[in-house]
Amino acid sequence: MPIIKNQKQTTKHMSVLVNKKSRVIVQGFTGSEGTFHAGQMIEYGTNVVGGVTPGKGGTTHLDKPVFNTVKEAVDKAEANVSIIFVPPAFAADAIMESAEAGIKVIICITEGIPVKDMIAVKEYLKDKDCRLIGPNCPGVISAEEAKVGIMPGFVFKKGNVGIVSKSGTLTYEASDQTVKAGLGVTTAIGIGGDPIIGTTTRQAVELLMNDPETHGIIMIGEIGGNLEADAARWIKADGNRKPVVGFIAGETAPKGRTMGHAGAIVGGDDDTAEAKKKIMRECGIIVVDSPADIGKAMATALAEEARKASPHHHANRVD
Repeated sequence: MPIIKNQKQTTKHMSVLVNKKSRVIVQGFTGSEGTFHAGQMIEYGTNVVGGVTPGKGGTTHLDKPVFNTVKEAVDKAEANVSIIFVPPAFAADAIMESAEAGIKVIICITEGIPVKDMIAVKEYLKDKDCRLIGPNCPGVISAEEAKVGIMPGFVFKKGNVGIVSKSGTLTYEASDQTVKAGLGVTTAIGIGGDPIIGTTTRQAVELLMNDPETHGIIMIGEIGGNLEADAARWIKADGNRKPVVGFIAGETAPKGRTMGHAGAIVGGDDDTAEAKKKIMRECGIIVVDSPADIGKAMATALAEEARKASPHHHANRVD
């Protein structure tokens, strides 16, 4: 669903999932991971309104209030975004607690959550009004507005390209190139590399496709599963409204072996990098064979779009 923003806003912060106004809490706030990354997020300028550590409610940490439950954080600090740094055995409960409390965007960084736990989470979230990003992901960053994750903030400069990626490292690489190509980033969404994740490649691409500030999309996938093929078919059915540059990691992976991510396993012929790239190309996506070409390809595609649009500016353009 397109996010309809209030047209009266004076500050321009069009971004998806998180922005300057997001009220973020950290689940697992006082643990070492939570502490380190919350500190980095606050330094980036993210509006962190507190954290949750059961049993430590009423104290402060990093000059922010600590709550015993997510419900309390929602009631007292009006939290609407949560980031989870909770050990694998308890992470599924942490996700469900957030959803139950009314958090709208739940970002789970935790790696190694048992698959059966995630099956239960997926079922539980079906009728909840929230969106889960991850688990086992680097998070989400709206450049120069809010960093809700573990990515190096300095790599992301504001611009007009959205990024959707299964890989953390390649997200940073894509952003770095986009910035060096003079374009910059609206929002980068690291969807995570596990077999069962909250938001799929297609859903993340759809958010960016419907974001007026995003003019082009970079989609980074990997071998295994059919997320990229689903996204590619949706992009084509949707009418290829914006240029999409795609890259698939794991070209040289042997069949049947998990590569790095639990979701990166080649099941059948359709799961290989080659097969995915073929489907993506057939759907009108600009596919690059090396991550080193991502930035240049996007710059070229956007220049081409601008040329097409230049003789007659869009009548319905809203600036």
